[in-house]
Amino acid sequence: MKKVINSRATIESDMIEGFVAAYPNVVAIGSNPRIVLRAKPADASRKTALLIGNGCGHEPIAMGFVGGGLLDANVVGDVFAAPPPEMILTGIEDVAGDAGAVLLISRHSGDVINGNAAAEMAVDEGYDVRPLLMYDDVSSAPKGREDERRGAAGTLFIYKILGAAAEEGAPIGELVALGEEVRSRTRTLGVAISPGVSPLTGERMFALPDDEVFIGMGVHGEPGVARRKMGPASELVESVVGELLDDRPIRPPGPAIALINGSGGTTMMELLTAYREVSRQLDRRGIESVSPMIGSFSTTQETAGFSISLLEPDGDMLRLWRAPQATPFFPAIH
Repeated sequence: MKKVINSRATIESDMIEGFVAAYPNVVAIGSNPRIVLRAKPADASRKTALLIGNGCGHEPIAMGFVGGGLLDANVVGDVFAAPPPEMILTGIEDVAGDAGAVLLISRHSGDVINGNAAAEMAVDEGYDVRPLLMYDDVSSAPKGREDERRGAAGTLFIYKILGAAAEEGAPIGELVALGEEVRSRTRTLGVAISPGVSPLTGERMFALPDDEVFIGMGVHGEPGVARRKMGPASELVESVVGELLDDRPIRPPGPAIALINGSGGTTMMELLTAYREVSRQLDRRGIESVSPMIGSFSTTQETAGFSISLLEPDGDMLRLWRAPQATPFFPAIH
């Protein structure tokens, strides 16, 4: 299958160099060419740093969210593969100061192993580094075993809310506690319509009949936990929202923040249609939908599909969600 690349060996470096060249006033290369930093670093003696290491191939997450009010650094791994601990440690050294650093870790096996190892290495070097595990995908483990679930698009709530709180000077302990509370209030479920193509193999990531969809597809193209026939958006969204609210009910009148995330090959027309149905489902239950985020932010190449994430925020979370930020790809929240 066709991809606009130079070679498989240079996918990551070519992408990062292009990104930094496009936004030189916002981002810069760190001590390792795979580390993307804020071009104008925050005062590390006052501000707790916020960073993440993750595999590429999901853009704009996470390097597109480096900048004021969000991430201080993104350590970029290979395609769909976590960066090694030593590289993450270098990223920590680039941004952590007296105020310490929170290392975000999306719960996937390689990310967890390498992220925790890097945090331990940083602590051994004298840094105050706290790893924060992120998970939200209801399809990946049953209710009552939430800490076994995968990280999915709902982790963006943690990125943004912690990024804003860190920018305001919240200390490291408060940030970790806030992240855990946002995590506990977030649920995500994805739908895959057609497969994307791996830039490494040139092969489709999974097979699916034209008249079926996967429910519960993972961010690396992992097949869903169930199939159903493709039908009207209203029926599909009603089923997804029902599963999310069964897993974690939201009492009327809410509020609820909905994140409609495209998987990479889904049009804005479709995503807005999905949000229309989400807002109707919430309204029928007496729940107010506030400050939604709609677009393709955590992608799986050109996979067609979407996920719905719901967060029940408290007042301070909502304020931080709406706070201004200055990054290349995180949208303004209204």
